[in-house]
Amino acid sequence: MKTSLRLSSLFLLTALILTACGYHNPYIYTGPEKSVYVTHWKNKTNALQLDTKIYQSLTRWFQKSNSIKVTNAKAGADLILAGEVLSIQLPSLSYGLGNNATTVKVILTVRYILKDIKTGEVLLEVPSERWSEDSRTTQSATATTDNEDRALATIIDNLSEKIYMKALDRLSTPNT
Repeated sequence: MKTSLRLSSLFLLTALILTACGYHNPYIYTGPEKSVYVTHWKNKTNALQLDTKIYQSLTRWFQKSNSIKVTNAKAGADLILAGEVLSIQLPSLSYGLGNNATTVKVILTVRYILKDIKTGEVLLEVPSERWSEDSRTTQSATATTDNEDRALATIIDNLSEKIYMKALDRLSTPNT
């Protein structure tokens, strides 16, 4: 009985502290409803389906909020998010037996813009952003490709999360 009472008291105290300090979930936008048209990014690289992977990741992140709707049509959308993959580099960092890469690095350079369609106001613009991820691999060419794919997936998810968080911050901040 005492343990249950202590746990209940601890839970209540934690809840009070979190609400008293103004805690809010930074991953959720609760402002006025907005619709965002996410474009397929231009892909200036030879990496196939890279634009589609970024599009899907961005869409997943923006769907986390009930107040933001992702639309596939520009007409009627409040915001437009567009971007471009400028480059991708896959330099191998070290080599093992048989001259196979044991550590790979993926470097992705992108640019993007978030704009209010009705007012033309640029809410977020990043002219160049570089992302990199290292990955250890085993002694086979297949494992090297798999690790490059995993590293790229990590970059894409981190990039999408950052864009989403920046967009929420910008949408939550009154015009200055």
